[in-house]
Amino acid sequence: MSLALNLDHSTAIRPASTARPSLIGLSKAGLAETLVSHEVVSEKEGRMRASQLWNWLYVNGVTDFDRMTNVAKPVRQKLSETFNLDRPEIVTEQVSVDGTRKWLFRFRDPANPHMPAVEVETVYIPESDRGTLCVSSQVGCTLTCSFCHTGTQKLVRNLTAGEILGQILMARERLGDFPGGSRPDDGGLVPGGETRAITNIVMMGMGEPLYNYDNVKQALLIASAGDGMSISKRRITLSTSGVVPYIEPTGREIDVMLAISLHAVRDDLRDVLVPINKKWPLKELLEACKNYPGLSNARRITFEYVMLDGINDSDAEARELVRLLAGIPAKINLIPFNPWPGSNYGTSPSSRIERFADIVNKAGYASPVRTPRGRDIFAACGQLKSESERMTKKDRDALLAL
Repeated sequence: MSLALNLDHSTAIRPASTARPSLIGLSKAGLAETLVSHEVVSEKEGRMRASQLWNWLYVNGVTDFDRMTNVAKPVRQKLSETFNLDRPEIVTEQVSVDGTRKWLFRFRDPANPHMPAVEVETVYIPESDRGTLCVSSQVGCTLTCSFCHTGTQKLVRNLTAGEILGQILMARERLGDFPGGSRPDDGGLVPGGETRAITNIVMMGMGEPLYNYDNVKQALLIASAGDGMSISKRRITLSTSGVVPYIEPTGREIDVMLAISLHAVRDDLRDVLVPINKKWPLKELLEACKNYPGLSNARRITFEYVMLDGINDSDAEARELVRLLAGIPAKINLIPFNPWPGSNYGTSPSSRIERFADIVNKAGYASPVRTPRGRDIFAACGQLKSESERMTKKDRDALLAL
């Protein structure tokens, strides 16, 4: 089995490059080792300084070493000369009529600072009881799912753990989600005592997270650390199209919620919609789901099912979906297809989606119909793409009118 190359930032950075490396994305132990290996601090004080940096980076969101007031001034000077705390550049920031925000972030490859920059999209969805950030794991995608706009962009490279976290940190900065931060008027304040704008993380942006397992694991362990970003693992969901060998390790090592991009109940159709099915067909995928560590009625797997008119939305397919998921504690998200330029599919009529949902509901499965968000800025599920082939507003409006 050959998986995409992983750039693991869980270990310390070695002083091999003339470029100032970033400290974002290192484990706490990795931070300590890096500070010592670059002779910024002694081995004796490495752990203490690493804990201080960790708090400044992930709790307070600081990007300037000089603001780390409990770190000695000579150490701050060495840190600023040796490392950077850069966040991604914002190329564009769009706000939908429904409050959804989409950022196009630009990164430089930390291993190859002279290579051209790459771009990814990240989406923030405010709701009445939560604020969800949809995070990308790769630049482009290898999966070529036929209904997904992102799949039309070829894979450029994996994102590092620091770049995955950089999306969260930059979004928190823009939403005023750090102590003392000011929020935009529509920044997603959550009522009922919740003060954070970002309460949930979903790895559902560009790319297949399990083809970048090491970096995604490192980033999510940092995001969920109680003394750092402190986002509950029950509020972090990783979505995969079905990289079966990494499903069990995801539950055992990262311990987050799992979502499966299912979209079909027959192998012949799923081979077309989600071509990874040719490698790991439905039987193998569902067996891995049944064995997901910690699976229970309180910790269900979410199965995502995009509703394609006349393709996968019949009563018979609804009943087969129920049969396939028997014995798996599950929730089924029904997703109206979100159109994009050149797509060959149509969205199932509302009446058809409601009928499909009714069959699934009566079988005992929760099957909410996902309300499309951010369609006017192409931020909805399956619409993300970072290439600069941007549509004009006139073209977007014409497509949305279909």
